[in-house]
Amino acid sequence: MQRACPSASGGAAADRHVAVEYSSDDEWAGHLVVFVRTGLGRGEQVQYFADATDPGLVTRTLADRGVDAASAVRRGQLVVTTADETYLAGARFDPDAMTGLWQEAVDTAAAQGFRGLRAIGEMSWGARRMAGAERLLEYELRIHHEVFERLPLTAWCFYDRRLLAREDLEVLAHAHLTRWGAGAAPGGGPGLAAAPLTGAPGFRLAGSAGYEGRRVVAAAAAALAASPAERVTLDLSVLDHLDIATLADIAGAARRRPTRTPVRLVGAPPALHRMMELFPELGEGLEVDGR
Repeated sequence: MQRACPSASGGAAADRHVAVEYSSDDEWAGHLVVFVRTGLGRGEQVQYFADATDPGLVTRTLADRGVDAASAVRRGQLVVTTADETYLAGARFDPDAMTGLWQEAVDTAAAQGFRGLRAIGEMSWGARRMAGAERLLEYELRIHHEVFERLPLTAWCFYDRRLLAREDLEVLAHAHLTRWGAGAAPGGGPGLAAAPLTGAPGFRLAGSAGYEGRRVVAAAAAALAASPAERVTLDLSVLDHLDIATLADIAGAARRRPTRTPVRLVGAPPALHRMMELFPELGEGLEVDGR
């Protein structure tokens, strides 16, 4: 979903966790200035986590475009660092640890007297061969419910089209309910996309859940298994195809959940009902609407 530029730190979680895509340095700078200027004006702390960009270029760009970045840095309202120095500093990227880090960051900003926290993270590190990078999609899916529906946080995930393969970018961007700059993205959507649901905790799969979508299915299953919510829904109503391996992954995730409450499946295609008749053991932990 592409929406107008969201700038408020309040409002729906979908408007505070945004995929921002760009293809040029000028586009990057435009997004950066809008985000930082809004946060500084509202008395929020703004953090920028660079990956492909030199941190010094961030502050120079802000200054060149009329933002007093130097003063903001001195008073601790603007913090520019790198992902490698912060949430990628450990042995591997860990979505579970990141949830706790966001809570700490929000608490620290409040303790320092700021009215909220907003952050930009460059996501190009997801294309690097680093430990845990394969869990980036799981992380993007989970934080809608686990972070943004709980915390007063606004974060823009910066996706540089020049650094990420189109298919990878589309899969990751579709995990956000709001995308900005998506209109100029080349090509169509991914063969299989996963996204969080609005409102009730859960996820939606769209497209073809077969061999080509194994990575997306695995990430959605991991997010489903890790969800702390008592009740979780998986919406399959816009799937074109679902194979037995996908159903097995969903069933396995349901069995691994920390609660005993079955995962609710809505919009299940006829193929799923047939597979569950043939393999009733796959129905353990699942509650299928209309069955």
